[in-house]
Amino acid sequence: MGQPVREYLLTLCITAAVTYLLTGPVRKFAIAAGAMPEIRARDVHREPTPRLGGIAMFGGLCAGLLVAAHLTNLKDVFELSNEPRALLSGAGLIWLLGVLDDKWGVDALIKLGGQMIAAGVMVLQGLTILWLPVPGVGPVSLTPWQGTLLTVALVVITINAVNFVDGLDGLASGMVCIAAAAFFMYAYRIWYGYGLESAAPATLFAAVLMGMCLGFLPHNIHPARIFMGDSGSMLIGLVLAAGAISITGQVDPDAMKLFAGSETAAVHATVPVYIPLLLPLTVIAVPFADLVLAIVRRTWRGQSPFAADRGHLHHRLLEIGHSHSRAVLIMYFWSALIAFGAVAYSVNSVGTWFVMAIVALSGVGLVLLLLPRFTPRVPRWAEGFVPPRYRRGNREAAEAAADAGAVAEGGAEDGAAAGQAAEESAPQPVPAGINGATAIGDRSRFTHRRRIGTPQ
Repeated sequence: MGQPVREYLLTLCITAAVTYLLTGPVRKFAIAAGAMPEIRARDVHREPTPRLGGIAMFGGLCAGLLVAAHLTNLKDVFELSNEPRALLSGAGLIWLLGVLDDKWGVDALIKLGGQMIAAGVMVLQGLTILWLPVPGVGPVSLTPWQGTLLTVALVVITINAVNFVDGLDGLASGMVCIAAAAFFMYAYRIWYGYGLESAAPATLFAAVLMGMCLGFLPHNIHPARIFMGDSGSMLIGLVLAAGAISITGQVDPDAMKLFAGSETAAVHATVPVYIPLLLPLTVIAVPFADLVLAIVRRTWRGQSPFAADRGHLHHRLLEIGHSHSRAVLIMYFWSALIAFGAVAYSVNSVGTWFVMAIVALSGVGLVLLLLPRFTPRVPRWAEGFVPPRYRRGNREAAEAAADAGAVAEGGAEDGAAAGQAAEESAPQPVPAGINGATAIGDRSRFTHRRRIGTPQ
């Protein structure tokens, strides 16, 4: 069992290395190709940043699959199953669609159609859901049409969920990497724990997906030097969906031979059989919740579900006072808690301690979410152990500055006019250069809100 682990580790490292090494040249290519769109109202970055990071990620995917096809144990996956070729075909189509969107922009309905075509290509090559393990009923066989519709729906939902959450530096790549790690643990246990070769493709997909995200993440952490764009977010979403489809609809639950002993023991033993119904949703629980909330919010306002806005979960974390890095880490925390919690629940040895640990970690997560709502009062003797913003002297100075600003704002009307004239006479910021690293300046990214009664 040790040798397959080394081969998976080698595949992961090769994928990560190729992705990492390709990202630098891809960044220069994106700048030269003009794939640096202007900053939009909903963006949180402050300078134009090149996209097309998905090109490097697709190169890492191809390299990882190529290396795995020549390894002693993993090459059997390519000989016994057509799923890796199906994944590569669908990934190539969705990646090409994403590259076109990053450079020239593609209509939302056209992208939706392209996602369905990519999913259909994978279905035609055998990567589809054949049956579903239904609790209390057992495996339920699906007709070809039912399997196709369910597969396409899962692919489209996962792709758009990952695409919607790609709003902060390093957020999408980190969350998908966490999900892939949890998924790898589950798929590897099914393959080598129960001896089911049909779980091998999903295990390989998870390892390659981790390598793609880990290789790209150093270039994408805040402040990001390059964005993955739709070419990357849709690609990793498709790979994640492919692994979920493979292990959900291809693994025969009866082959695990768990139905033995008392009824209670049998129900507890069959938990790993039914986890695939939940795991594809738990690994993208946070992006999926963001997707549902976005659709409801935009529909309620009479907008298109594909209309962009600043109401996503990561935007709300920034609005309540979290920093960019803290907002990303909080999203990481909740993703890991849900994904690894679902995997741990599939292990038969879990008990009361597991539930208590989940409750405790959830409480920690809630405290982190509400952290900007209050300012802790640190004693004088403990000020040396906390960041400067929590020290009494700095807090009192900040409050005094805020009071002075409030008094200045309530001054005469000519003072407001003078301030506006000074702002207009100030030199305009220099636009970003060709290297994409010139800051725009301290100008606010949001629409200026003037007080009532002050001149425009």
